[in-house]
Amino acid sequence: MIYLELFSGGSVARQSVKELGLPVTRWYSSEINKFPIQIANDNHDDLIHLGDVRGVLDKIVSHKDIDVIFCGSPCQGFSVAGKQLNFQHEQSQLFFTFLDIYKAIYTANPHVKLLFENVKMKKAWEDIILSKLQDINPNLKLHIINSALVSAQRRVRMYITDIEFDMPEDKGILLKDIVECGCVDRSKAYCLDANYWKGGNLKMYFEKSRRQLVFGDGCHQVGVADLKGYDIIKRVYSIHGKAPTLTTMQGGHREPKIVCGDKPLRSASITGRRIDGNGVRKDDDTNLPIVQTLEVSDTDKSRCLSTLTKDTVLSDLPQGRYPDAYGEHVMRWRKLTVKECCRLQTLPDDYCKSVSNSQGYKMLGNGWNNETIKAILKGLTIKSNGNIA
Repeated sequence: MIYLELFSGGSVARQSVKELGLPVTRWYSSEINKFPIQIANDNHDDLIHLGDVRGVLDKIVSHKDIDVIFCGSPCQGFSVAGKQLNFQHEQSQLFFTFLDIYKAIYTANPHVKLLFENVKMKKAWEDIILSKLQDINPNLKLHIINSALVSAQRRVRMYITDIEFDMPEDKGILLKDIVECGCVDRSKAYCLDANYWKGGNLKMYFEKSRRQLVFGDGCHQVGVADLKGYDIIKRVYSIHGKAPTLTTMQGGHREPKIVCGDKPLRSASITGRRIDGNGVRKDDDTNLPIVQTLEVSDTDKSRCLSTLTKDTVLSDLPQGRYPDAYGEHVMRWRKLTVKECCRLQTLPDDYCKSVSNSQGYKMLGNGWNNETIKAILKGLTIKSNGNIA
């Protein structure tokens, strides 16, 4: 079988096909970023690089011979984490370049299969993308899949394909299952994306639905790191739940952090209080400075998340009020490693070993979830001659 992988990044689709044992006669790959290409070449020795997607059609010998097309066109214009310029975004306009490629190949070979992936976006934009693709192939269907089913990461994505497949079952994988050491209280990680490194806060999350804050029965924050910068880089997670979504991170303490230690965790909040010399709370006394206090309760329910100053966290300290929340009472923590982020994307531990940590984080944040792609590709029916039925 001959495959064409557009905007291929670190070539996760090639990894999925390899792990499923599907036949490969030729593998065309279109990517222009040198570091994802380096990762792809380190893991796969049969890639035929075509370079810029805008020149792909001229470089493929025979359009009718392509059996499967993978496409993850740039999502910056559609992501809720961006400015939502939709098709007006320079990179998102490359979707139309992909459309031209798909139309040319589908016209030459109506049996070619497509797997298109992008972020979950406004329904109006989803409808436009699906309509444009169905104008070429009416058999294409849209699916929304959360990779939390097959990994320790909450990663909701849109998939458009004409492959008939069964929705993956929940494997029950938690963040605690993929960390090398330590403990967390989250069931799923935040979704990895390309802009998470820019930071965020509760106000941004609740008013703009950005930067993957955790609430309800999903990922649970357990503490705050003593770091300078945005609120989002200070959050510390437990290994007993899911990690936050991976983004490109790129240094600056932007990697997700986990708590180290095995003490019981209690519901707590970090709140600005006015405390007198005896440790008594006197919020009405404006002569007293506001200090950030860690307040640990004895309840087994978490506090309600809000846009107010208090934060919802967990602590391994006894019940009580601790007036130095960011000082001596800060919890022990460390960053998630590149290896652990590979596990969030269900890739081999050493998938990014050929590049620096920062480039590994970035590729993983932009990449596909391997097990999700495999679940879809299991729907391919291969004939005895190695072709698609």
